[in-house]
Amino acid sequence: YSDGLPCRDSKLTRNYRRAVCHCSMRTRQLERGRALLDSLFRMPLYLPLFRQDLGMICSRPMRVSLLLLLASAVGFGSDGAAIFQNKCAVCHRAASGTRAPLPEVLRRMQRRSILTALENGLMKQQGASLSPEDRAAVAAYLGAPDVEPVKESAGVCSASPGPMSRNIGWNGWGADLSNSRFQSAAIAGIDIQKVPKLKIKWAFGFPGASSAVAQPTVVGGRVFMGSEDGTVYSLDARSGCIIWKFKAQAMVRAAVSIGEGRAFFGDVAGNIYALNAESGELFWKTLVDPHPAARITGAPLLYAGLLYVPVSSGEEGSGMDPAYPCCTFRGSVVAIEIKSGKQIWKSFVIPETPQPTRRNSKGTQLWGPSGAAVWSAPTLDVSRNAVYVAVGNSYSDPPSKFSDAVLAFDMNSGKLLWSRQITAGDQWNLACINPDKTNCPPNAGDDVDFGASPILKSLPHGHALIIVGQKSGVVSALDPDMKGKIVWQARIGRGGLLGGIEWGGAADERSVYFPLSDFQEAKPEAGGGLFALRIDTGAKTWYAPPARPACLGRPGCNAAQIAPATVIPGVVFSGSMDGHLRAYSTTNGTVIWDVDTLKDFPTVNGVAAHGGSLNATGPTIAEGMLYLSSGYGGIPGNVLLAFSVDGK
Repeated sequence: YSDGLPCRDSKLTRNYRRAVCHCSMRTRQLERGRALLDSLFRMPLYLPLFRQDLGMICSRPMRVSLLLLLASAVGFGSDGAAIFQNKCAVCHRAASGTRAPLPEVLRRMQRRSILTALENGLMKQQGASLSPEDRAAVAAYLGAPDVEPVKESAGVCSASPGPMSRNIGWNGWGADLSNSRFQSAAIAGIDIQKVPKLKIKWAFGFPGASSAVAQPTVVGGRVFMGSEDGTVYSLDARSGCIIWKFKAQAMVRAAVSIGEGRAFFGDVAGNIYALNAESGELFWKTLVDPHPAARITGAPLLYAGLLYVPVSSGEEGSGMDPAYPCCTFRGSVVAIEIKSGKQIWKSFVIPETPQPTRRNSKGTQLWGPSGAAVWSAPTLDVSRNAVYVAVGNSYSDPPSKFSDAVLAFDMNSGKLLWSRQITAGDQWNLACINPDKTNCPPNAGDDVDFGASPILKSLPHGHALIIVGQKSGVVSALDPDMKGKIVWQARIGRGGLLGGIEWGGAADERSVYFPLSDFQEAKPEAGGGLFALRIDTGAKTWYAPPARPACLGRPGCNAAQIAPATVIPGVVFSGSMDGHLRAYSTTNGTVIWDVDTLKDFPTVNGVAAHGGSLNATGPTIAEGMLYLSSGYGGIPGNVLLAFSVDGK
């Protein structure tokens, strides 16, 4: 057979089996496969047989190729353009206020990437409302032709890298339990004098991907990172060659956490995995929430034999469908024993179980309370035996006092210690931006929830503050010894659906640094900027305005600074939706280094790769190198970049 994979026997005719087996993922065979399928399956006799027996014929990669070929050759009876306009277009427009890429961006993605997103990626919840034929038709309508996959051996290390070192590096989301995103001078290996000399050392391309959304973890001389298709990589930190890779069930966008010789991460299907950090061997896999919309977007946090896992959701998007019984998901924190994968405790952010409320105008039963997803990594306070999380908005009525809040749970039992709501009445789902607003709560809020992890900072005399930024454009500091009492607040932006503080800030000993989004569709050059605030009072120390994007006019390009900041002594780094990573002096906000990632890069694994918007993750810094994933949100990309002073 053309791709070396045997096809299973079936009841179909010899010609039918031969046509199926001639179709593979290889680009050079697509036209032959298209011609065969076009001639065979225009006959009504074969189409229902194909639909019925497709699942038992070949491997999944072949089935994907066949679906895409049929969608473009004979259509399966589905109109991809019409489906997109009726089901998808409302979110894939600049005015939607969502993170959905524009149609111009989608058309630069491979068809297989779009289909994967609808089947088992970020759009799984929306794709579930479509038939397999409709999903394939949308992918065929929007996407660019698939490229030939890289060889399995491409980019693999030519020699054994040896055992992992004991170097600490940058572990997980925030580099420490407090999620300060601060790297000491000793571990960073880069100082303010060296930053302007940073240049590309190597680049790694993610095959067939249209985004690079996961943040790299650097521990023991290795880089660990997830990807759009669910592949998790362990790379040599100095050269970028592949030591091992592991295929998860679904997209992995959360940072990997390393501890006790294991690598822990979650996927967007709600699973947590434990692998051997040296070899990539699977120790265990645990589903932390059975809700079909559950997903893990924040990095799990490891301490003293327990893994603290945040659980978020895609159900917010399901509310667009008036036939969907919105909504039943509740965000949670799950504590898992790292040796066995056994759940020790699980605490829902909203303690009340959702109940039937009313029927919408189409007769669909609605449920609530719901929502309060935990999008970001938990923060640990060992001295107070507490784990802190900042949570999202409610999805449906009735209102919950636990949404748009910061909560503290007991580390050992999961008991709720206290909750401090910052914004009340923020019930919102994607129906609120849909022409059909059937499932939008009658008194909808502004969707100004928390996507950022809380930052725990110690003060003199044993005091501490929990500092957290919100999509409202407000930074709040809470007292953990006074049940989250608000100590100070500072407004740095006007906020909104894609405004305010999206994915968080960073802090050193004196200041906390927050990038600002405040995206405006009509003024893509507006919004953005970086603020330095005093930790003790919230007073503004300095403000660095956004640079005018060089890519203005390109779909998805704007000045918003959505990505989280990273700080080392004397320097704070902030990425922008225009693809630039900039380094600012912590003294006065002066830009001392600026690199444009919006370009093509030669890669160590031979994958065609380019950078894009810097959105959901920030740079990680360790042992004289800076690592950055580029390409998510406005402008797609599929590259991991590694910088060093010598670039060699």
